[in-house]
Amino acid sequence: MLWSDPSNEPPEELREAQAMLRRAGLVLAIGMVIAFVILGMG
Repeated sequence: MLWSDPSNEPPEELREAQAMLRRAGLVLAIGMVIAFVILGMG
């Protein structure tokens, strides 16, 4: 239950969501860089 969870560790779903957000942000950043390069060359 809640009181037995370690306070310094987020629940599994939260960790997965954070990892997914981080990956999505990374993909978005790389995609924007590629888009800027293509637009700059075009």
